[in-house]
Amino acid sequence: MLLYIILSLVILFITGVLFAIAPNSHRDCSDFKGVMYAHRGLHQPGVPENSMKAFELAVEAGYGVELDVQFTKDHHIVVFHDANLKRMCGVNKRVRDCTYEELLSYRLDGTDQTIPLFKDVLKTLGNTRLVCEIKNHNGNRNNRLCRETYEMLCDYKGKYCIESFSPFLVQWFRINHPEVIRGQLSCAMKDEGSLGYIARLVLSQLIINYISRPDFIAYRHQDYKQPGYMLCSKLYRPLLIAWTARGPKEQAEAWKRFDSVIFELYENPNPVE
Repeated sequence: MLLYIILSLVILFITGVLFAIAPNSHRDCSDFKGVMYAHRGLHQPGVPENSMKAFELAVEAGYGVELDVQFTKDHHIVVFHDANLKRMCGVNKRVRDCTYEELLSYRLDGTDQTIPLFKDVLKTLGNTRLVCEIKNHNGNRNNRLCRETYEMLCDYKGKYCIESFSPFLVQWFRINHPEVIRGQLSCAMKDEGSLGYIARLVLSQLIINYISRPDFIAYRHQDYKQPGYMLCSKLYRPLLIAWTARGPKEQAEAWKRFDSVIFELYENPNPVE
């Protein structure tokens, strides 16, 4: 009797895990397969990440583009990765605490480039394939950011998809605009000290897929041996996008295991993910 109960619990656990990590039912994601996406634009020395110049160079080179969006204090959608301005602008302030007019007074990485508006970047990109990451700096359930990002993307001439580390931001698209190709971002979460063990576990092992039901998985390419990722990728075979392959060697390794690659031109000893 005890053996039967244990066996039943094991079966129930396995069934629950398989249900939790399952992505969306297969649909056509071929528009985003086999593409190299320039991470935050084609940035390089003298050309900051997520700058208009970086996006212009990516378009000229024929790459797809990956970028990040978040709200300012006055609810302008800007393209910027970090929650804080310190790394890129040398100012210890959060983006969400600044108006867009204030942001215009800061320069990116000592250049003449400023933090761009999302709507202006979309015009520059033209019909470039786009992976738009919705940051959770404004909250894990910021429906307004999702809605206004979607409204801007409706006028975009190129193929686009969205992704986020927050399953709740991805879920908004699942519920409100299921036609939009959506992706769940994740990694091994070893460096996420602000998260508790359980949160890191469910995020890294894709147990949160039951919330977002993503069409693709965007995973840090070095972490491909994580059990949840391996099980999801082998069993369900969703579109797999690698991030972020820096330099030719990492790019070559990423192409062995992923369908598309988010890349940077050069190796970086101190990457900011």
